[in-house]
Amino acid sequence: MKNGKKRIIGSLMFFVLFLFPLAVSAEGPTSSHWYPEELLEWSPEQDPDAAYNRSMVPLAKRVESSDRNNAPRVVALSALNPHTSGVPSQGGKEFYANTFAFWQYVDVMVYWAGSSGEGIIVPPSADVIDASHRNGVPILGNVFFPPKVYGGKEEWVDQMLTQREDGSFPAADKLLEVADYYGFDGWFINQETEGGDGEQAEKMQEFLLYLQENKPTDFEIMWYDSMVKSGDIDWQNYLTDENTYFLQDEDRRVSDSMFLNFWWRGGSQERSYEKALEIGRSPYDLYAGIDVEANGTKTSVKWDNLVKEDGSLWTSLGIYRPDWAFKSSNAMNEFYQKEEAFWTGDPEVNWPGIASHFTKKTTIQSLPFTTNFNTGSGEFFAIDGEKSSEQEWNNRSLQDILPTWRWKVDGEGELLNPAFDWSTSYYGGSSLKVHGNRDETSKTTLSLYETDVVITKDTKFSITYKTDEKKPEMDVQLDFDRDKTSLMEVKKKSRGGWVTQTFNLTKFKGQHLSAVSLHFDKVKEPGDYEIHIGEIKIYNDKEEKDKPKKPTGLEVSQTHFNDGLYADVRLSWNEMDDVKQYEVYRLYSDGSKEWVGATPNHVLALNDLKRDGKEAATSYELVPVSEELVRGEGSVVTMDWPAYPKPEADFRVDQTVVRPGDKVQFFSEASEVTEEWEWQFEGGQPEVSSEENPVVHYPEEGLFSVTLTARNTSGEDVMTKQAYIYVSEDADATRNVALNKSTESSGACAPSEGADKAVDGEVENNSKWCALGTDQWMVVDLGDTHHLSKFIVKHAEAGGESPAFNTKSFVIETSMDGETWKENVSVDDNQAAVTEHTIAVTEARFVRLSINEPTQTGDQAARIYELEVYGY
Repeated sequence: MKNGKKRIIGSLMFFVLFLFPLAVSAEGPTSSHWYPEELLEWSPEQDPDAAYNRSMVPLAKRVESSDRNNAPRVVALSALNPHTSGVPSQGGKEFYANTFAFWQYVDVMVYWAGSSGEGIIVPPSADVIDASHRNGVPILGNVFFPPKVYGGKEEWVDQMLTQREDGSFPAADKLLEVADYYGFDGWFINQETEGGDGEQAEKMQEFLLYLQENKPTDFEIMWYDSMVKSGDIDWQNYLTDENTYFLQDEDRRVSDSMFLNFWWRGGSQERSYEKALEIGRSPYDLYAGIDVEANGTKTSVKWDNLVKEDGSLWTSLGIYRPDWAFKSSNAMNEFYQKEEAFWTGDPEVNWPGIASHFTKKTTIQSLPFTTNFNTGSGEFFAIDGEKSSEQEWNNRSLQDILPTWRWKVDGEGELLNPAFDWSTSYYGGSSLKVHGNRDETSKTTLSLYETDVVITKDTKFSITYKTDEKKPEMDVQLDFDRDKTSLMEVKKKSRGGWVTQTFNLTKFKGQHLSAVSLHFDKVKEPGDYEIHIGEIKIYNDKEEKDKPKKPTGLEVSQTHFNDGLYADVRLSWNEMDDVKQYEVYRLYSDGSKEWVGATPNHVLALNDLKRDGKEAATSYELVPVSEELVRGEGSVVTMDWPAYPKPEADFRVDQTVVRPGDKVQFFSEASEVTEEWEWQFEGGQPEVSSEENPVVHYPEEGLFSVTLTARNTSGEDVMTKQAYIYVSEDADATRNVALNKSTESSGACAPSEGADKAVDGEVENNSKWCALGTDQWMVVDLGDTHHLSKFIVKHAEAGGESPAFNTKSFVIETSMDGETWKENVSVDDNQAAVTEHTIAVTEARFVRLSINEPTQTGDQAARIYELEVYGY
């Protein structure tokens, strides 16, 4: 009975550990994900996307409160991208993205990803590595062997553990090669595939030991508490004699750390503490896991089992899925409010916050330091306070080091409120807004950054802000050596525009700057107050004057054109020293330019760029930017467009079967370059039209053809659909003739997910056809010959699943005998939850739906909630 319960709980545990991918809009290069055989074949020379997946930001040093080997730490297992496959290598075109902002409380980040349908070996995306490193946080990739019930295969474990004759492990060598090339800091290894034995466990230990012997210094291998010495999957929840085998084997260090499973509520982690000391390891190499994915700040955690009587911790803390804050939100403000509550505390639900047990850390130990309070995404992109692009964007490579304190507000009377504001930005997509109602007694001190910087005779401090107030009524507060405070009055009038005030810090030469704050107490007129802080910069004056050199080697390394109107462009150039990032602008014939991307890398992919009118060429400017955000001279490269294309004619209708006198709405689906439309409607009123989407009456019964001619200055194209509109008194008899009819299929994911579930008329209650494999199809026998005019397909999202599971590519065919088939519908790039396909009236008894690409990602499970076939 006990073992049975353990297996059930294990499956539930995996359910939350399994990553369900979300919608994908990636174009161009995407982040890597592999199965073992693919990993063994990978090389950067053969991977066209590899260069775009590299991090160029070194791991920053952090001010540690004590010896990290003798202090508890925090590891976060976070789905920083909500899917495994299709993740853009260098950010995307959506504002709402998981721009995690509490790096100061995390000591190690695990990039949580991987699934049996997409790939089980997943390095972090480059933009996440960049953000993690800029904040001084090592980040680990994920090796995930799923349980068999979720597609895990014993062969994947065996492939990873294959040895050469000399005892080396090819897969281990590849793991080290990948991390070195992409620039991240270790691997989290999670083996939950059942079927192993003692021999396999021994081989796994040898694999881990091989990694230890060959990995670079400070490279971390973290093991998950799942497999035990016998080879069984048996979560221990503590460090025990069963799982020490994968952490320490006498004098041999097997793993650098272990993430302990979640079910330690009934006992104290003192057990783990004592066992760690017994085997000669630090208890803080153990991370006692808490699962917050479902409930976030409402998660029940028995903190007393982790915390000693003196307030210190028995072990380190492991947090599974703090991306709860993003996943459970619908807007950026909601996401950041939930994240703040999670990390700093939420008294309304009695959540102490991670900050109650762990101290913040800072990487600000040298100059220059610049922040624009840029969270890493925006609804536009601003350069020096002016919008340089109206396009939404996200790219965590551009995320600034955000305030250490979030938010620490002290004072008297009515206090002002700080918040990130994505409606206003000086550089990037956001700024710091300080606002609220004040009276004569109000005094507010907003603590921002903890620092450890030595001031020189050349050091300056500048602050850029804007406000509609008559005066900023604000001081910069600098703390030195943790016991001296200096206030510097900000005086420049803003008049609603961005202004910069600079302070010379020469008089503080030799002192250690320990904190940066803003102070507000000069209340001239009580009432509402608002100010935006767009930039804070601390720098040495001589260095700030040094502009980066002009980039060399800029070239268009690859182009792909879509319909002669859109382009995917890959740029490359020679890497430069002393450059924080590179900005890329598109140049227009009128002399204007538009920001189209930025990266710390020396390659950049620009996707889905639209041709400007009928231009023959487009030029791009590459501008290097220093740490002080000083721009150097740009380099320019030009890309030629192909000849301007002539149109391609196509159209659809809302219905092909109507009663006499009914209306039919026509929709042009001619290509975007179409400038003129000429319609001809046999039997219709009007008989001709030049509208793009005309409405036509059909007064008499009959079977009628439709012709569309699409034109532009480059030529024309004609499409005729013969016998397309059927006008009949029988039109009222049209219904879903597939409902509850017999079906066949290529297979089913489970007995309860057969093809019959796709024609039962019940989308709710998870009633769907699900199929795995490379040849996925279902056939409906309508029972008799019908005149068919329309198909409706309800994909995964219609049943409440992720949009990422909507069928991407499929074909619908009809047949009279079930042997000879006619193609009626072919879809190559669907993203919708429900698709409707109107066809010319076709006689058929059988309908076949064949799946070419089952999802938007690499997941290989087809999910069809309903196939409706309309006819009479």
